[in-house]
Order: sequence, then structure tokens, then C-alpha cells
Amino acid sequence: MNTLKTAFFLTLLTLLLIFIGRILGGNSGMVIALIFAAILNLGSYWFSDKIVLGIYRAQKIEEGDNPGLYRIIRRIASQAGLPMPKVYIIPTDSPNAFATGRNPEHSAVAVTSGILRILSEEELEGVISHEMSHIKNRDILISSIVATVAGAISMLAQMAQFAAIFGGGRDEENRGGGLGLLFMAIIAPIAALLIQLAISRSREYQADENGAKISHKPLALAGALKKLSYASQRIPMEANPSTAHLFIVNPLTGKGLASLFSTHPPLEERISRLENFAKGL
Repeated sequence: MNTLKTAFFLTLLTLLLIFIGRILGGNSGMVIALIFAAILNLGSYWFSDKIVLGIYRAQKIEEGDNPGLYRIIRRIASQAGLPMPKVYIIPTDSPNAFATGRNPEHSAVAVTSGILRILSEEELEGVISHEMSHIKNRDILISSIVATVAGAISMLAQMAQFAAIFGGGRDEENRGGGLGLLFMAIIAPIAALLIQLAISRSREYQADENGAKISHKPLALAGALKKLSYASQRIPMEANPSTAHLFIVNPLTGKGLASLFSTHPPLEERISRLENFAKGL
């Protein structure tokens, strides 16, 4: 199912890129956008995990660097029936974590140095189980690809905005005019974000439940989410919006209109579901 989702979203994002190319450069822009989309699709499949890890300056570690973290991840991977992923630490005090990679055999789990400081071992097990669930459900490929392509779309939208401000889009027939550039600069990031929303909210609920089944400790994950909710607001993370959906809790702390486009379901609802799941056990 996730393979079909990946193909669908890649097609959708490719069409969006071609639309952007048409507005920026007419027919020739469409051809350039199509070539760019093909390169981006191939690159995002093979290298999206490295791109995302690079954005956050994640540092790969070995077992000797942090035996305790390795022990937890190895145990949870074994309980989930998965191979041991690569382990990365993101040098930031803001507590968070995500998983990435194209499949379980080429996966990675990244945790921030902040999360290692505030969570107990049981709570960290809950977080790792959540991320292992994403790996087992094969969410990580589509999430990483969407992060890469959405980032590219946002970058092109910013270029279009500058083009409109500094006199781009004067050839009405080929480029759609400055108004078209401004429209595209506004609508493209929103379209990319809506695509992220389509894949994020339900999969977080599923990863919470499946993670609780892997660790057999739903209340530990619920407790971790409570701590992360408070700490991530107190110590916000400098996160790229196109990658926000990867993290276990939303690293962005936008209020008002920004909160309407949250890539995560409400933490209170996630915690409530985990507590009810624990009662069922």
C-alpha cells in the first residue's frame, strides 16, 4: 500500500513542479521542470535520508559512543523483528526524534541530544518503538521523499517570489505575468504542506499504537509525549517546515493560522488514545 502511496505522491509532486515550470518559463520551463523532477525523484529515492540527516547535522554514532542508546534500539529492533538501524544524534537541546531511510534494511533512527537528557529509559524505549513502527510500516520512504521534494518546491516558490518582486514574469504569454508568479509563490508551499498533512496525521496514530505493541509499554510512550510537548515548546527547534512531519512531535511552535496546518495530530489526543490502549491491555 505504501508503495502505491509513494508512486501517487511522487506523481502529484512532479505535476506540481511542472506547473511551476510552466509559470516560470512557459513550454521550455515545463521541459526543464520535467528533467528536474526526474532527477529529484531518483535522487530523493536513493538519498533522501542522507539529505534530511544532513539538514540537521546529524552525527552517526557507533555502539561504543553511546552503549545505552544502542542497547535500547537493538532490543526494540529485535522485538519488532527488524534489522538494527543506523543510529544518529542531532546536536540540539530541543528534544525530538525521527526515523528515515528507504526500507528496513537501509534505515536510520535519529534522536536529539536533548531527548536523551530528559527521558527515562522506559520513555526512550517508547519513543524508539514509535520510530521502529514507522520503519516496520514502511512510512519512512514516503516521508523522506515528501520532505525532499516539498523542500525543493518551497525553494522554487521563493525563487518565483523574488522573480515577481524584481520584475520577473513580464512575458504574459509565456510566463503568466507577475500576478501568476505571486500566486504560485503563495500556493506552492501550501500545496506541498497539504500533501504532508495527507500522509502524516493518521500514520502518527498508527505508529503510536504499533509502537506500544512493540514495547508493551503504552504509558511510557504517553509519558514521553507529555514531556516532549512541554520541553519542545520551552526549547523550540530550528526546523525546516518541509521536514517537520518526520519528527515524533511537531518541532514547529507556530500559533494561530500556522497551527491549522500542523503536520501532527493533537498531542492530547495521542496521549488519550495511548492511555485507553493501556486500559485495554
